[in-house]
Amino acid sequence: MKKRLDFWDIILRVMYTFIGIGVVIGIIIAMRVYVVDQFAIPTDSMRPTLIPGDYVIVNKLIAGARIYDRLDFKDGDPLECHRMKGLRKVEHNDIVIFNFPINRSKYRIEFKINYVYGKRCIGLPGDTVEIRNGYFKNNNYNGIFGVEEEQRRLSETPDSLIANTVIHAFPFDFRHYSWTIKEFGPLYVPRKGGQVILDTVNFQLYRLVIEYETGEKLRVNAQRQLTLGGKPIDSYTFQGNYYFFCGDQVLNSNDSRYWGFVPEEFIVGVVTHITYFRDRESGEFRWDRLLKKVNK
Repeated sequence: MKKRLDFWDIILRVMYTFIGIGVVIGIIIAMRVYVVDQFAIPTDSMRPTLIPGDYVIVNKLIAGARIYDRLDFKDGDPLECHRMKGLRKVEHNDIVIFNFPINRSKYRIEFKINYVYGKRCIGLPGDTVEIRNGYFKNNNYNGIFGVEEEQRRLSETPDSLIANTVIHAFPFDFRHYSWTIKEFGPLYVPRKGGQVILDTVNFQLYRLVIEYETGEKLRVNAQRQLTLGGKPIDSYTFQGNYYFFCGDQVLNSNDSRYWGFVPEEFIVGVVTHITYFRDRESGEFRWDRLLKKVNK
């Protein structure tokens, strides 16, 4: 009888152990989905604020956790999700983790689940953003965006010393918009319910957004008329909110200056702290970056 009790005691202990492990795993998954997550910084684009080797804490409570309505989608499928109520909206100068919005081969806005970027918020929905002599400007914000020293370095760098692949900017329509990363805009950032008047020139600024929202092609026909899905169009009311994000190292950052707007539903969360730094090659830790707060 004693041996039998010992056997069942062992079985119960094993069961409790597995249940405990399952609970811990469940808590970790729930924390990552609803509260915080961690991402590695792979490039120099946010230097000096964030550097390659940094691991950052992304707070999902601030803007609200994004919950997928279905999980069986592939890259390119429409993103079906809803967002929980957050503590506040994304603000100017927040550093935000988001899904990179552009399918480069098809040049359209497209969701890719495991492909994320981290950049600073320069424009909120409804803002108008500009770059003048290398410095970020916003009609609804009078402060300094990002690292002023980096913008000064861009301002003082002659155009002739900047590669063509770097200096030329969205929408790359050289006939009508000779925008560069030093002289850019003004550009309205789409807001839900906001309306823009469209013509055969400025449609290039919003083509990706309109085609993303409608699934129709925005084109100029043979009669020089602007059409959406083959039907004439002269204005458009946006269905969602969008953001304009840029890197702190303005001479070395692939950001909204090159591809435009990020849909609100692509936002993962707001960076609040550096968890730690570890050099990928040497494995070196930098203790001065341990749990360092990322200031706006």
